[in-house]
Amino acid sequence: MQPPSYPSARSVSSSPCHEQPGVSDRRLLGMLTPSSNTVLEPMTAAMLADLPDVSAHFGRFKVEEISLRDRALGQFEMTPMLDAATLLADARVHSICWNGTSAGWLGFERDEALCRSITEQTGVAACSSVLALKEIFAGTGVRRLGLVTPYLDDIQACIVATFAKIGVVVTAERHLNDPGNFSFSEVPETTIALMCREVAAAADLDAITIFCTNLKGAAIVPALEAELGMPVYDTVATALWASLRTAGLKPSHVVGWGRLFQEVP
Repeated sequence: MQPPSYPSARSVSSSPCHEQPGVSDRRLLGMLTPSSNTVLEPMTAAMLADLPDVSAHFGRFKVEEISLRDRALGQFEMTPMLDAATLLADARVHSICWNGTSAGWLGFERDEALCRSITEQTGVAACSSVLALKEIFAGTGVRRLGLVTPYLDDIQACIVATFAKIGVVVTAERHLNDPGNFSFSEVPETTIALMCREVAAAADLDAITIFCTNLKGAAIVPALEAELGMPVYDTVATALWASLRTAGLKPSHVVGWGRLFQEVP
């Protein structure tokens, strides 16, 4: 597997956090968060519950709607995201992750540019949930994908096209045709699980992704993987996986949250 495409984490000796007495063992993970998201913060905290020296810290910027309307696309302009990242850097975090999936419809290059700009502006290594997913697919040989989202028809079509550009074919998909964004958090786990079962039954797949960081997917991943016999990659989990690596930590310390943390190098 190739090294991460986003910048490597700063060394311990160069990190401002390690210049402070009494905090040398802490690892602080910064997360950029859509303002109307209510899932990724508690889900990330739950995944980190057994790692007392690792904590996640969140910075919000305005996101209320997911669509291809100009107003909705404008929510993901770089300036407000960089402003939020700059404030996170005040907390002396060891990584900053864009914990959202907009690169699915805007293109991987948007997240690549954002991560470069964050690092240039703050000095903190940056990553994203979607770039992590791209790397995971490359490293594990995923070519046939089941895609589960809450998004609108045209957003879903854009995501399918984005993955096709890297040789990943969405061979089965389910989506809720919802402009969200707050409403995504109210989708029951049973609905998400049913959508995963439906894509698994519809085609021969290498993996499934639950592609939205405001869906309650991460907690049901282990049971789904056992039932369906394939990896299920939730984008809140891929954000944490990338954040840990970028901060110089091993994702395998996260136990009980699916194959991603234990099996992906």
